Amino acid sequence: MKKGTVLNADISSVISRLGHTDSLVIADAGLPIPRTTQRIDLALTHGVPGFMQVVDVVTQEMQVETAILAQEIKQHNPQLHETLLTHIEQLQQHQGNTILVRYISHEQFKKHTADAHAVIRSGECSPYANIILCAGVTF
Repeated sequence: MKKGTVLNADISSVISRLGHTDSLVIADAGLPIPRTTQRIDLALTHGVPGFMQVVDVVTQEMQVETAILAQEIKQHNPQLHETLLTHIEQLQQHQGNTILVRYISHEQFKKHTADAHAVIRSGECSPYANIILCAGVTF
């Protein structure tokens, strides 16, 4: 469910159509995106926009209930993993709810993208910089 305003019309539209438990993916520049899933491509060049920039803007607009990460992020990108966990903790305080963090294999993660309403592609070029956000409700 939508909470505020985003300038990107495609992102705003997707968030406004999300119902409870529907998912939206924020991806690095290299994640394969199924042909059947809407692609919102923000990538301009290496690192622009950054993954966390996109996560921050989207989660200001979207009510989040669950966040799904590839378990490989813990080993291959621990700094980003810690940054994400801190962001999720702050988001919980702002939203007033508990956000469940789940881990699945990267292979399972790629399969789950086919069920998402859209994949937002950032310019991030660090490993496993991907998250599936599942919508909560604001009431």
